[in-house]
Amino acid sequence: MRLMGILRRLADNQQPQSLANYLRRKRFSAFRSFVAHLPKPVRVLDVGGTESFWRNMRYTDPRIIQVTLVNVTRQPVSLPNFSSVVGDARAMPQFPDGSFDVVFSNSVIEHVGSFEDQARMAREVQRIGRLFFVQTPARSFPIEPHFLFPGFQFLPRTLQATLVKRFPLGWFPRQSDDQAVEAFLDCFRLMNFEELRRLFPYASIGHERFLGLIKSYIVRGVGMSQVQSQQCVA
Repeated sequence: MRLMGILRRLADNQQPQSLANYLRRKRFSAFRSFVAHLPKPVRVLDVGGTESFWRNMRYTDPRIIQVTLVNVTRQPVSLPNFSSVVGDARAMPQFPDGSFDVVFSNSVIEHVGSFEDQARMAREVQRIGRLFFVQTPARSFPIEPHFLFPGFQFLPRTLQATLVKRFPLGWFPRQSDDQAVEAFLDCFRLMNFEELRRLFPYASIGHERFLGLIKSYIVRGVGMSQVQSQQCVA
């Protein structure tokens, strides 16, 4: 239990001194550099994000950025340059091709379902954004970031189900109903480098490290509308 408490403190991105918050701020600095050359205000589609995230990053100036949040439920917004819409990351037909300067997504693609579902989200991200910046935890990192249990992602499904039914893990209370457990576990699918390369063939895939190990991947690149226009020019 003491180890779980230590891991929770390290992984809590709401704590200013936590590892998660340090990596998040470092990552966001990379995002700011990525979009620094774009005309202002930059039009951002944040898939799965919240206004509080941008507040915490201190990046809400309406002269610099305009953010549309898309989530399965409407999110509270109070700033004039923020809006919230309901949508599914795997299919966002309400947004035309290349309609945002950049699509941003932080720790979301691992939650949309199967690899096929992740591929659908990846296609939408690349379709809608002229640029895109996507972060996701690395499957190879030994501590699973949601359950904070060593090697949880490598365990057989039956053992995962047993653990979440018997113990509160990470940020979650114990799960009781068998059907609910299966649906719950379907919400977590960490990815490896090869899978990301398949989904984002034209992107640059960087990584964040902790203690020499890859903790997460950062995928950034040019959207399909821009790739196609460059191909036409060529």
